[in-house]
Amino acid sequence: MIRTQISLSPEEYSAAKREARRLGLSLAELVRRSLRPALPVSSAKPWMRYSGMVESGDPNSSQNIDEVIYGQKD
Repeated sequence: MIRTQISLSPEEYSAAKREARRLGLSLAELVRRSLRPALPVSSAKPWMRYSGMVESGDPNSSQNIDEVIYGQKD
């Protein structure tokens, strides 16, 4: 990871901290997840845009990834 610095108004910072807390994320992870949709997708790995963003609630979801992503397994 590369560490960077951004400037937020006090209101933006408070709102972002509340949202991160509500989602159970760090502020840094909330910012990363918020930034991803604005970035171009690598043509080599277009699926990486969604990496770490799927939360099924199923502890075995890694074993059933096709069902989680596509709703079926081929």
